[in-house]
Amino acid sequence: MRLSVKQVTWLKVFLHLAAFLPLVWLFWAVSQGQLSADPVKDIQHFTGRMALKLLLATLLVAPLARYAKQPLLIRTRRLLGLWCFAWATLHLTSYSVLELGIQNLSLLGQEIVTRPYLLLGLACWLILLALAVTSTQTMQRKLGRRWQLLHNFVYLVTILAPIHYLWSVKILSPQPLIYAGCAIVLLACRYKKFRQWWR
Repeated sequence: MRLSVKQVTWLKVFLHLAAFLPLVWLFWAVSQGQLSADPVKDIQHFTGRMALKLLLATLLVAPLARYAKQPLLIRTRRLLGLWCFAWATLHLTSYSVLELGIQNLSLLGQEIVTRPYLLLGLACWLILLALAVTSTQTMQRKLGRRWQLLHNFVYLVTILAPIHYLWSVKILSPQPLIYAGCAIVLLACRYKKFRQWWR
């Protein structure tokens, strides 16, 4: 049985809540002192993981819609992508402001030079910014074929973001490996598309 338009609308409401409520929890945890002795790192890691989760959720929509024969699921992809960008922006902001300090934003360029994994993260954010700005139907019509070409760069983010995460952790744990494995699986689901590009 296929999902109706009304059911997809309620699903969108649920997804909005699922993406927003972690932010409420984060504010509560900070105000109540529920984070570790290094709350700045906790905030950075939490926002980064949320961005990565939503990126993977965005990539999951198309194969899920195809294999489950639920074409209306595609309508949830844009909101997941925008929430991914929102959390990625919080991640970048938490590093720039909380780690470097508002008065030391000029250090960001120096940090990127000395820590290449930051360059990967910034590249991911810039791509997500371009995708968010052009995510409307108006921009899709305006860009024509170039729209799909631009939005295919989400696959590059799917490669770079887990590498950024793996590279940034000082002690390798199962969590970043799990995210990387999920990214590989979601990319593998599109092997036919990549094979056509290769040809």
